[in-house]
Amino acid sequence: MVRRSSRNFLVVLIICLVALAGAGAYRFLRPGATVAAPAVPSGGSLVSSLRTIPRTFNRFVDSSSASEVIAFLTSARLVRINRVTMDLEPMLAESWTRSADNLTYTVKLRRGVKFSDGSPFSSADVVFSFRAAYDEKTKSVVGDTLRVHGKPLEVAAVDTNTVSIKFPAPFGPGLRILDNLPICPRHLLEKSLNDGTFAAAWDTATPPAKLAGLGPFVLRDYQAGQRLVFERNPNYWRKDASGARLPYLDRITLEIITDQNAELLRLQSGQIDCMPSEIRAEDYAMLKQGASAGRLHLSDLGVGLDADSLWFNLRKDAKIAEGRRAWLQHVELRRAISEAVDRKRFADTVFLGAAVPVFGPVSPANKAWFDPQVPVPSFDRARAAARLASIGLKNKGADGVLVDAAGQPARITLITQKGNTALERGAAVIRDDLKTIGLAIDIVPLDPGAIVDRWGKGDFDLIYFRFLTTDVDPAGSLDFWLSSGGRHLWNPGQAEPATDWERRMDDLMARQVASLDQAERKRLFGDVQRLFADQVPLLYFAAPHVFVATSSRVLNATPVLMRPVVLWSAETLAVQKRAGTE
Repeated sequence: MVRRSSRNFLVVLIICLVALAGAGAYRFLRPGATVAAPAVPSGGSLVSSLRTIPRTFNRFVDSSSASEVIAFLTSARLVRINRVTMDLEPMLAESWTRSADNLTYTVKLRRGVKFSDGSPFSSADVVFSFRAAYDEKTKSVVGDTLRVHGKPLEVAAVDTNTVSIKFPAPFGPGLRILDNLPICPRHLLEKSLNDGTFAAAWDTATPPAKLAGLGPFVLRDYQAGQRLVFERNPNYWRKDASGARLPYLDRITLEIITDQNAELLRLQSGQIDCMPSEIRAEDYAMLKQGASAGRLHLSDLGVGLDADSLWFNLRKDAKIAEGRRAWLQHVELRRAISEAVDRKRFADTVFLGAAVPVFGPVSPANKAWFDPQVPVPSFDRARAAARLASIGLKNKGADGVLVDAAGQPARITLITQKGNTALERGAAVIRDDLKTIGLAIDIVPLDPGAIVDRWGKGDFDLIYFRFLTTDVDPAGSLDFWLSSGGRHLWNPGQAEPATDWERRMDDLMARQVASLDQAERKRLFGDVQRLFADQVPLLYFAAPHVFVATSSRVLNATPVLMRPVVLWSAETLAVQKRAGTE
């Protein structure tokens, strides 16, 4: 989930290990950990696809998948969540201690770290990055994820290599919250923050030479709408056990390929080495042939953490005509739609059976937080029709479409992503199932950027899209769960909870994140899931298996359930060089 998704949910380690064992000889390198022989080959280049065109190089103002991939390549964080084990790991932060009252962390930074342009990294950059995240003019997408009880963390530089981070209240997950914060260079961006233009800084027209980061790679070239070329950051601070500097690769190229069929052909032909996300279920059999021939590594990581979801527009300022608003925003409509969709048929049709029915934002793959006791709706179209009648939608016309109290047909516009076959098929199944109960669904495919724009303006009826997981711990997705959150998808950024049930959800989540007792946190989050299941502000239908494919020349990969499935640990990737080409 957040997120960013969106978001979050536990990878079952044994599943990953089994899947990875079947995909080749993989090794994961933690900061400070040793690497077993044989040595990983250095040099060479890797080519990945990218399905969306980047809108900015500034991760603080964009949470799109393109922005996330770029951030994994070019930036670093104080700590990170290992996407395989889901444990917290030190990164730019070398170590930390916590005060007796559980509020203040004293964080020691790694010494001698430099940005890609050679400027030294210090506590001043950490303080600046928090300031940018919380800046009101910037309206950063990162800021909401770094608040506890709606309040920011207090961050101060103790000395050049030490920062103090004070939480406004006890926070059970502790520093996991910092996985959301990329550290940015104060020396390059402070002026824009001071003059109120930080949100526009580092747009895609910015020359790559004016960018700098702490990640393993640095952007060297961007050909708009075509590709991004990243080269090894000569100042990257991580080393392997032998003392060799990471990353192993000299270059990573992201080819922008918005059509999934074209992406598949390029993977099969060897023009790209991997994808930032999973492959489609319908492509598995075809790619299996390539794996059998030794051209590809193919993994089934099991049921994923994320499912596509149906977003309802519950905003008070929604661009919905007043006559339609009464029934479009009614909870009985949402419950009726949930009961009218055959989730088993959905999983079989959309994902060819390589999926499991789901009923909420927490996938069964998230063993630590999924609550199997949460009530789930039955597939019952008669009951769904009765619910619609209870809110004034009845008396079907000649076309079989219900009409409302004003005599207007119950037509609903559903926006989804153009070119994403799973989303397009899913939208079609939803349309066909809802037709049986008298709802007319008009599907409008749009590019991801246009979807985000329409959502931000409240200009939609329904959106069928995906909100990505960023942590299995629900505290990592407070911007999704809290009414004040920027990714509270059905009604974001509320000054005060718009409904009693959202107020209740806010209270439960506040208590959940404040508790240091894991059993109590799980109990409280079970209550949150039950409340969500009752009010269904978003609907979920099926969580697909995550299939990951890479070229056989890719070495040391550790595919995971979260996107980017391979590039999340780009510094440890290596390749077998093609003779005469590199």
